[in-house]
Amino acid sequence: MFMFRTSTYLEELKHWHPSMLQQCEQAFDKARTDLDFIRLDDEAMRSCPSDSVDYAVMEKTDKASMVSLDAGWSDVGAWASVWQVLPKDEHGNALRGDVIVEGATDCYVHADHRLVTMLGVKDLVVIETADAILVADKQAAQEVKKLVTRISNAQRTETEIHREVFRPWGSYDSLGSGPRYQVKSIRVKPGAKLSMQYHHHRAEHWVVVSGTAKVIIGDQSRLVYENESVFIPQGERHMLENPGKTWLELIEVQSGSYLGEDDIVRLGDVYGRVQS
Repeated sequence: MFMFRTSTYLEELKHWHPSMLQQCEQAFDKARTDLDFIRLDDEAMRSCPSDSVDYAVMEKTDKASMVSLDAGWSDVGAWASVWQVLPKDEHGNALRGDVIVEGATDCYVHADHRLVTMLGVKDLVVIETADAILVADKQAAQEVKKLVTRISNAQRTETEIHREVFRPWGSYDSLGSGPRYQVKSIRVKPGAKLSMQYHHHRAEHWVVVSGTAKVIIGDQSRLVYENESVFIPQGERHMLENPGKTWLELIEVQSGSYLGEDDIVRLGDVYGRVQS
């Protein structure tokens, strides 16, 4: 474990690895504010040498002192470590979520959204999420980076975005999709609104499940209540707002030739996402 003053570490970094410090300073100097976030400059960060605190400074500095510590410690940096620290059943299985096992030993199973069953296996890690399912030998689970690299190289979206996506106004969850259609569950915070926008390639149907929606389509504005719906034609400007004091929930059905998130032309936005 390392403890140091920020100023001291930066002085040592400047001495032992000046190119890393230079790129980090550029990334911060060119950073932009995005709501509650500070977005470091992407190009500068990508140009920064990849190295750890250990190699970049701590193994080279002559200003360090060491004190031995005899204590239990785990980074819990791999799934086998997670299994090790969790309570287990009489067969050594650590189970979280909706899980049923028969004849399984020394396994770790984490189920977020559906039933996971295991039969006659041992030393496995199974992680079920809304985005993907991981099945791995417990001792090989720390190699998950290799799988992530292959997924990224295949240009799949799982490494870039989750099924449930959070926005300043709330969130949306992709429920299903197919050729020329996509279905989402949308939740809008009380008092929040989405941007005024339109789409080149898709139309949308909105069905209000709970709450009240204020909807602008073209030059018309109306309130849409529970169990009511509206249709937004392709290319028509529109905006969604929650004027109430409770969460607004609706189902959105998109249909068209292209359904990507980049088919959004924003005309006005309270979150600063429209460029002058």
